[in-house]
Amino acid sequence: MEQKPVKDLSYNEAISELGRIISAMQSDNCDIDKLAAYTRRATELIAECRRRLTATDEELAQILNNLQ
Repeated sequence: MEQKPVKDLSYNEAISELGRIISAMQSDNCDIDKLAAYTRRATELIAECRRRLTATDEELAQILNNLQ
Protein backbone atom coordinates (compact mmCIF):
# COMPACT_ATOMS: atom_id res chain seq x y z
CA MET A 1 0.00 0.00 0.00
CA GLU A 2 1.36 3.40 -1.01
CA GLN A 3 1.88 5.82 1.86
CA LYS A 4 0.75 9.42 1.52
CA PRO A 5 3.51 11.97 1.88
CA VAL A 6 3.65 13.14 5.50
CA LYS A 7 2.89 16.75 4.50
CA ASP A 8 -0.38 15.60 2.88
CA LEU A 9 -1.69 13.98 6.08
CA SER A 10 -3.89 15.79 8.54
CA TYR A 11 -2.48 16.09 12.05
CA ASN A 12 -4.89 13.40 13.27
CA GLU A 13 -3.94 11.07 10.43
CA ALA A 14 -0.26 11.54 11.26
CA ILE A 15 -0.84 10.81 14.95
CA SER A 16 -2.91 7.72 14.11
CA GLU A 17 -0.26 6.40 11.77
CA LEU A 18 2.42 7.04 14.37
CA GLY A 19 0.39 5.03 16.88
CA ARG A 20 0.10 2.13 14.42
CA ILE A 21 3.85 2.20 13.79
CA ILE A 22 4.62 2.20 17.51
CA SER A 23 2.26 -0.72 18.06
CA ALA A 24 3.87 -2.66 15.22
CA MET A 25 7.35 -1.96 16.59
CA GLN A 26 6.35 -3.07 20.10
CA SER A 27 4.68 -6.23 18.84
CA ASP A 28 6.27 -9.62 19.46
CA ASN A 29 5.79 -10.17 15.72
CA CYS A 30 7.68 -7.05 14.63
CA ASP A 31 9.21 -7.61 11.22
CA ILE A 32 12.87 -6.79 11.79
CA ASP A 33 13.30 -6.23 8.06
CA LYS A 34 10.88 -3.29 8.29
CA LEU A 35 12.31 -1.77 11.47
CA ALA A 36 14.43 0.84 9.67
CA ALA A 37 11.48 1.86 7.48
CA TYR A 38 9.20 2.11 10.54
CA THR A 39 11.78 4.27 12.31
CA ARG A 40 12.28 6.51 9.28
CA ARG A 41 8.54 7.06 8.79
CA ALA A 42 7.96 7.62 12.52
CA THR A 43 10.72 10.23 12.55
CA GLU A 44 9.12 12.03 9.59
CA LEU A 45 5.71 11.95 11.28
CA ILE A 46 7.09 13.27 14.58
CA ALA A 47 8.94 16.10 12.82
CA GLU A 48 5.83 17.15 10.89
CA CYS A 49 3.60 17.01 13.97
CA ARG A 50 6.14 19.04 15.95
CA ARG A 51 6.32 21.60 13.11
CA ARG A 52 2.55 21.97 13.05
CA LEU A 53 2.28 22.26 16.83
CA THR A 54 4.95 24.95 16.88
CA ALA A 55 3.25 26.86 14.05
CA THR A 56 -0.11 26.65 15.81
CA ASP A 57 1.41 27.78 19.11
CA GLU A 58 3.01 30.78 17.41
CA GLU A 59 -0.23 31.66 15.62
CA LEU A 60 -2.24 31.46 18.85
CA ALA A 61 0.31 33.61 20.68
CA GLN A 62 0.04 36.22 17.92
CA ILE A 63 -3.76 36.16 18.05
CA LEU A 64 -3.74 36.56 21.81
CA ASN A 65 -1.18 39.38 21.64
CA ASN A 66 -3.46 41.21 19.22
CA LEU A 67 -6.24 41.14 21.83
CA GLN A 68 -4.18 43.12 24.32
